[in-house]
Amino acid sequence: MLLAAGAGAGLATAFNAPIAGAIFVLEELVRRFEPRIAIVALGASSAAITVAHLFLGYQPDFHVEALAFTRNNGIKILFFVLGAVAGLAGIAYNHAILGAIAAADRLRRWPVELRAAFIGAAVGVLAWFAPGLVGGGDPITQRTLEGLGTLALIPILFLIRFALGALSFAAATPGGLFAPMLVLGAQLGLFFGIGCQFLFSGLHIQPVAFAVVGMAAFFAGVVRAPLTGIVLVTEMTGNVTMLLPMLSACFAAMLFTTLLRNPPIYDSLRERTMQNASASAEPALR
Repeated sequence: MLLAAGAGAGLATAFNAPIAGAIFVLEELVRRFEPRIAIVALGASSAAITVAHLFLGYQPDFHVEALAFTRNNGIKILFFVLGAVAGLAGIAYNHAILGAIAAADRLRRWPVELRAAFIGAAVGVLAWFAPGLVGGGDPITQRTLEGLGTLALIPILFLIRFALGALSFAAATPGGLFAPMLVLGAQLGLFFGIGCQFLFSGLHIQPVAFAVVGMAAFFAGVVRAPLTGIVLVTEMTGNVTMLLPMLSACFAAMLFTTLLRNPPIYDSLRERTMQNASASAEPALR
């Protein structure tokens, strides 16, 4: 219970999302609703966020323009399609992460200093020419949620961040999974929204709305924790008008990833850790 409470409190503080922190504990870590764990997770998350607000103040991590709730069935269908696309992109991202980890394992015979120098040089070169593309990604997400980007530029930025996210995780550098996923989801959603606005000009589409929904849908496609994704994005953006579109998009993301039998990223990482532990223990048993 203490491990669960610590995980929920850490997520709540890092992303200013106390409810998402508690839900993540129940949905992903313990994968069941147990009253004692729920009470501990909620209490730890609320205490953590209260302390954080004393030092940092309270405001959502991302500022989003006012988004209108849509009753147009055509736009609702587009949100569902975005969820399916985000699910497929999530599968590709999972494969990219696992592939990058496998490649990093093959490089372990290199001296650690050489590996560190190689990674540092690669990131340093990118940061020299494009400083806005490196780091956790919150500034990129904010710019995306402001609707800044074009149909030509967004795919390039998406592919760069897609590769950087997988490589950074495999190299065990700071960054984790959550923040890079939010960047990719927002970029994917904005690109989809701008494309739909161009193709269906009569629907009065707000591309930023698709960026918000894309964050939750891509999270669901990678982690398969849709409730956490929906609540996390809602708390981080302070926007509640996209709850139903996010529900539809996350449903589509979950549906397609399940039909394609792609395991969630944390399941794959857990299985890989157990295999490595078994392989390490086998020589000792002999």
